[in-house]
Amino acid sequence: MGLHFTAEEFSKRKQDVLKSMKEQNLDALLMFRQESMYWLTGYDTFGYVFFQTLILDQKGNIILLTRAPDLRQAQNTSNIKDIRIWVDQDGINPTNDLKHILNELNLKDKKIGIEYEAYGMTGRNALRLNKSLENYCNVEDQSELITKLRVIKSDEELVYVKKAAELADRALDEAWKYTKAGASEAKILAEMQRAVLEGGGDYPANEYIIGSGDNALLCRYQAEKRNLSDTDQLSLEWAGTFKHYHSVMFRTIPIGKADSKHIKMHEACVDALTNCVKTLIPGKTAGDVFDAHAKTFDDLGFKKARMNACGYSLGSTFSPNWMDWPMLYTGNPYVITPGNVFFMHMILMDSDSNLAMNLGETYLVTENGNERLGKQKLDLVIL
Repeated sequence: MGLHFTAEEFSKRKQDVLKSMKEQNLDALLMFRQESMYWLTGYDTFGYVFFQTLILDQKGNIILLTRAPDLRQAQNTSNIKDIRIWVDQDGINPTNDLKHILNELNLKDKKIGIEYEAYGMTGRNALRLNKSLENYCNVEDQSELITKLRVIKSDEELVYVKKAAELADRALDEAWKYTKAGASEAKILAEMQRAVLEGGGDYPANEYIIGSGDNALLCRYQAEKRNLSDTDQLSLEWAGTFKHYHSVMFRTIPIGKADSKHIKMHEACVDALTNCVKTLIPGKTAGDVFDAHAKTFDDLGFKKARMNACGYSLGSTFSPNWMDWPMLYTGNPYVITPGNVFFMHMILMDSDSNLAMNLGETYLVTENGNERLGKQKLDLVIL
């Protein structure tokens, strides 16, 4: 059985969840977030795109309800002993199977927390579930109960986070090696992903972001691939990923020569990142970090080009994205805590001049401040 953590670690996590459930007066929790299932039991799959839930009650019973393809998946990757299968057939409603399990656990008229904020919890599944539980039990949205525990990384988790950071560094080495006028974006992308996989890593929870020319101003992956022009700009956002733990980096690389505004934008990104690093310390809030970013850019005249968030927590996340809770935006009250891992991205997209500049790094919050996990230079590299 391929468990990535010790039995003691899993036991502590379970006790922490049960304690949080008790504080919320919950008799049971229905997990729909794959991140919660993986963190609590080791269960590793992409079968969460269908109806699938992990049930935990106050007595400590854990039951997985899933489809047949995930039976052996759960047996091989997790410590879950009780796995129930709902059968695919036309018109099937798996919430009926769930109701049988809830009856078995004597949860009628009890208070049940549900993770609604989950990619497998489609609107249709939520409607079915709510209808099934109507007049059966008291339901409460507890989407963040486990997420708030996951946001502080254990020593065992940090081993994987730091390995992910090493792989992200290796990927940047490949990007610098293969980026030049005439190079194919596809080749650069392939070599970066190869470095991670050959280093023992995984696929990331979302696609690497790559764009040159006009597409250098995009913050999302899109399907176009082009060859770099003699004078160009290439934006890259990627993650080193190990056991689903992510360490993310962001760079814009001028090709041939840098526009003078590129250089000013890069200096602004370095200043903003420096001020965010000074603010990412225990006791400050996620909102404080964003405000440090915004003030720096605004004071330098880049208000129109900046974003309304400057990063987010990272951890063991699954498709469709590697962004985790909480995000760094103004007013966010989350208090920065030792064991947090945050990706901070300084993004400038100047549509007037059609120039991009991005700088992003991942940091571990420590007792006294923070530690940058990537070891690469922050200088503007022109290729």
